[in-house]
Amino acid sequence: TILVAHSDGTLAGDVRPFLPYGRQVIEDDDLEAVREALLSPMLTTGPLVGAFEAALASATGAREAVACANGTAALHLAARAIKLDRCQSAIVPSVTFVATANAVRYCDAEVVFADVDPETGLMTPETLLEALRRAPSSVRAAFPVHLNGASCDMAGIAGIARAWGLWVVEDACHAIGGTQGPAASPVGACAHADLACFSFHPVKTIAMGEGGAITTNDAGLAAAMRRDRSHGLTREPGDFTLADSHDADGAPSPWFYELHAPGFNYRAPDILCALGLSQLKKLSRFVAQRRRLMALYREALAPLAPVVRLVEEPPHGETAWHLCVARIDFASAGIGRAALMRRLAEDGIGSQVHYIPVHRQPYYAARYPELALPGADAYYARCLSLPLFAAMTEDDVARVAAAL
Repeated sequence: TILVAHSDGTLAGDVRPFLPYGRQVIEDDDLEAVREALLSPMLTTGPLVGAFEAALASATGAREAVACANGTAALHLAARAIKLDRCQSAIVPSVTFVATANAVRYCDAEVVFADVDPETGLMTPETLLEALRRAPSSVRAAFPVHLNGASCDMAGIAGIARAWGLWVVEDACHAIGGTQGPAASPVGACAHADLACFSFHPVKTIAMGEGGAITTNDAGLAAAMRRDRSHGLTREPGDFTLADSHDADGAPSPWFYELHAPGFNYRAPDILCALGLSQLKKLSRFVAQRRRLMALYREALAPLAPVVRLVEEPPHGETAWHLCVARIDFASAGIGRAALMRRLAEDGIGSQVHYIPVHRQPYYAARYPELALPGADAYYARCLSLPLFAAMTEDDVARVAAAL
């Protein structure tokens, strides 16, 4: 909590809670779901994992969902499922969290950074095509990122990807609950992609503490990712090759498992899946509240235009807002971003920057020098994320707008 200061330096009598840029909303039914999981016989690799996967597949309209440890693990599992490997590359927009690009490097493949629309931060069909044309090695996949909850133009991106023979992996970590295209396909239905990756970090719309998932309509890819998330082990008798995998009567040995290729321990425990199941039931409510808050922000911040403008909703789908990003002309405002963030924090208001363009990070700048992506740099120069989470009220929005 904070003491509220008047402009003359005196302190107001009330104490207001600090408003972070994002926060989970945990309610009594969530607590009860976790309590029941803690009292159950299995805390991990139990029935709640499958139940959560079934619920997520239903919510997204995908045939398959594979739960895992976090959104980074989801991206890595997806990259391995499409057999991304050395001597290959993948297209990744520069405005994203580093995990999207890192998942490509985990596979020893190279990253080809795509530029983005300077207003939305989204990779477009045009910036994808430009990246493909300058790629120095064989491109196997594109990883479009749905930023702030807004989806890329997936129909346009998929058309280019098909023409170039690419796999498409959606980084949908910001976008659960949104839709795509005139058919309003749910994000994660993979209507224009092979796989879609999700994160359930506490600041996301649905929280599991940590947790992630991949959706797909390809049962073979789903089976490969389920093996890969559990050390690469298979317990399917049809996969067994060792002599003692079956007894003399041909029945599979009950203890048996085999390793055909090393995998990872990327499993999600039942405790977290219990929370995820409970949170998924509230998805539509949380998304609707975030959309309502964004509408209130647009009204409250309208007097500050054109110095301050919220990121607009793209025309190709309904956005499930994860972040409230203001585009600020800091030069015209007469204040730098760091100074503004400090002033807001003094008023009890958190803010953040999403994201530093990944091609500017020292590791990637050294690996891919002299890369110019003006759209990414322009988006980064003006973005600031303001508080947005489902427990916020109309008064909270008014407070942020007044402080800004």
